[in-house]
Amino acid sequence: MTSSSVSRRAALRSGCLHCLGMASLFSGLPSLAQEAASSQPASAASELPTRFTRPALDTDEGGLWAMMDRQEARLRRSPFVVRDTRLTQYLQDLTCRLAGDHCPDVRTYLVRTPLFNANMAPNGMMQIWTGLLLRMENEAQLAAVLGHEIGHYLERHSLERLRDAKSRAAFGQFLGLFGAVGSLGQLGLLAGSFSFSREHETRADRLGMQLLQRAGYDGQQAAQVWDNLLGELKVTGGEDAGRRSPMMATHPPAETRRDDLLKLAGSAPGQTGTKEFQLITTAHRLEWLQDEIKRGQYEESLILFDRMLKQNKTDAQLYFARGEVYRQRAGETDDEKALTDLTHATSLTQPPALAYRSLGLLRKQRMEKAEAAKAFEQYLTAVPDAADNHLIKTYIAELTL
Repeated sequence: MTSSSVSRRAALRSGCLHCLGMASLFSGLPSLAQEAASSQPASAASELPTRFTRPALDTDEGGLWAMMDRQEARLRRSPFVVRDTRLTQYLQDLTCRLAGDHCPDVRTYLVRTPLFNANMAPNGMMQIWTGLLLRMENEAQLAAVLGHEIGHYLERHSLERLRDAKSRAAFGQFLGLFGAVGSLGQLGLLAGSFSFSREHETRADRLGMQLLQRAGYDGQQAAQVWDNLLGELKVTGGEDAGRRSPMMATHPPAETRRDDLLKLAGSAPGQTGTKEFQLITTAHRLEWLQDEIKRGQYEESLILFDRMLKQNKTDAQLYFARGEVYRQRAGETDDEKALTDLTHATSLTQPPALAYRSLGLLRKQRMEKAEAAKAFEQYLTAVPDAADNHLIKTYIAELTL
């Protein structure tokens, strides 16, 4: 395993769900969670700028495009890119619906990481992270995030950031980050130096809302994204997390962002695309849930899973995920909570095989030998060629002596 792989894995297991500036700087652009909203009412939709022509290489903008081209070439080869043609095409189509005439210039990539992030580079490279998709409740919410990032792209805010960086001692470091893959830790230290200004965020929010509503979506779903994110922030940062969070240091508090997005949305009707979104993401959701559990940020994950269960109280995957978090956290009453959730998961339609495995491990720890052996046997029946087949058989043999 390379040192960069170790750094990345350590970051994914850290409490880094909301250190979005770090994730954004890695790809050269900002993320939704660093953004602030406008407090002004939304204006009538305006015409989008015409398609961009590639800037000359000897200009600062041309140099920025060239750096992003190199990053995109690396991204195409990355093992973290999700190679699902149907899902990627869905994301590309949604981005194009928002980008209008700029569609031919946009390339969309889905990156497997449990962090909440999406960004768009000045050369048209769009990144969407699976941690973002896991947290979306419908297509309108996803479109709200992508519309904001397209807004930054259309107004060339990243170029303004680059020109501003020229007056700073950190400019050399900024350029160096794109010549070689830096560690996520280094990116985190520099993230604050290159965040967008409040004016940029205001303009991107306004344009993003126009794109969202022009495509026929419910604009109020943009505020719901922020409200949901605020709920996760509060679990570790307290009720004042939206004001005290490090990512809000140069931006309006989260509560303000949420409220201002509601003002921008107004009362115009629109679709949410809930069924469409769920249909296209269902095949991957269990994998994304497991990635979220592996982060080890149990309190944040529990807030997320509780919210998702309110939307669907008969979802076996979600009961498994929450039960597994309780089992791994192993707090004072967590084993009982885990037992309740995992048992319920296995009683529902199409339970994930992993629910039987987790239930077996839990009952084994509780010295409930017969019940543990039965759960392990059900796991092997569901996935006889499981990678841990021999280990589970060893457990069964020990439990049935």
